[in-house]
Amino acid sequence: MALKALRPMLTRAPNNRARAAHRKAARQESSEETATFMPQDAETPAQAASRKSHYSYEDLLACGRGELFGAGNAQLPLPPMLMFDRITSIGQEGGAHGKGHVTAELDIRPDLWFFPCHFQGDPVMPGCLGLDALWQMLGFHLGWLGSPGRGRALGVGEVKLAGQVLPTMKRVVYNVDVKRVRQGKLVLGIGDGWLEADGERVYQVQDMRVGLFQS
Repeated sequence: MALKALRPMLTRAPNNRARAAHRKAARQESSEETATFMPQDAETPAQAASRKSHYSYEDLLACGRGELFGAGNAQLPLPPMLMFDRITSIGQEGGAHGKGHVTAELDIRPDLWFFPCHFQGDPVMPGCLGLDALWQMLGFHLGWLGSPGRGRALGVGEVKLAGQVLPTMKRVVYNVDVKRVRQGKLVLGIGDGWLEADGERVYQVQDMRVGLFQS
């Protein structure tokens, strides 16, 4: 829960110290409410290269090795826990809430690692893996913004599973709509998401939370 900035109540014209404190509090509150990212004035070549609008499988593997956003910052898991093959679109604006978005795809094959064990004779993609993919994407978005720290999933408000992903299907499309990014000692991303299998929406997620922690 965000802490409300304290607004001093003045009965007369404020002195310079009070005026400065009021401006600082207003800036803090405005930053929390708008929840937008203000990039560094000068990006390193690595940072500039990382801010593409789409990413290949090799790019995602580089992120998993810690090469995309730098040591100690956001990483994707490596296979088999990497749950998408490419990011087709990512941006700081747009999405359902106007605060940013990520769209990714997974090509479905019968030999994907989870089908033989979940379940034998009745293969279906575990719902928790679809949720994890959306967490992965939200964490990637925070790293893409240039925010420092290692990513950890912090929770989710609501998950609805209305269908299933089967080995006979061709492609899964994931989407994350960013609702808020709070910059500070803890960088917190909040977003909604969905998963479509061959064009049918089967998962719906609200209020996912991912944090970046600096150790």
